[in-house]
Amino acid sequence: MMDRQLQEVLEAVARHDLTVPRAIERLRRFPVDELPYAQVDHLRPLVQGLGEVVFGEGKTTEQVVGICRSLADESGSFLATRTSKVMQDTLQGLFPGAAVNTLARTVYLAPEPEPGPTGHGRILVVTAGTSDLPVAEEAVVVARALRNDVETLYDVGVAGIHRLFRKADLLETASVVVVVAGMDGALASVVGGLVRVPVIAVPTSVGYGASFGGVSALLAMLNSCASGVVVVNIDNGFGAGAAASRINHAP
Repeated sequence: MMDRQLQEVLEAVARHDLTVPRAIERLRRFPVDELPYAQVDHLRPLVQGLGEVVFGEGKTTEQVVGICRSLADESGSFLATRTSKVMQDTLQGLFPGAAVNTLARTVYLAPEPEPGPTGHGRILVVTAGTSDLPVAEEAVVVARALRNDVETLYDVGVAGIHRLFRKADLLETASVVVVVAGMDGALASVVGGLVRVPVIAVPTSVGYGASFGGVSALLAMLNSCASGVVVVNIDNGFGAGAAASRINHAP
């Protein structure tokens, strides 16, 4: 938080010019770090429970670095998604402690010391195939950065459904399941029919021409007859990881 703005609020509370509830309301609305190309939101953790995450696509390397540096200066941490190789190398050069996941295209600088998981249970990320891993790994990185215990179960799609049944114990112990699948997207319905916890389905753009870049998987998941299956956008591993974290941290 910007020191001057925080000091003004605290001094107003000390003088009894501002009540504590009103101070909290003011803190919910600022501060932002106004860069020439972005307004970096440093109070989002108070408002939403998670900090601003930097989406790399469509930004220059310099813009991503500037936003990440602002976040790191304020909180000692940042998470960038959909980053290019140049962005990854540049950020890791500036922040040697940052963890790069090339498959997920993420760069995560954890705070020091890094706190352990605070969720109520375990998030399980499941994929239909190996080709779905980039999206699944994005969900994993996000969920772990948001203080969750995360387990993975990869390549257990309906083409060989016995592979899923061999790992039924993982399904039974999860508090939230994220199912990542392209092609026909059928795995989300199968898992939804096997568990009693929320299932977040993530359609991927994996598949041949008639999959229409993930639209067929999206529609299949939206039309699932299994209860408790909800769907995020195509290839949206970030959205799935963030939603799973909110469920896992719900009071």
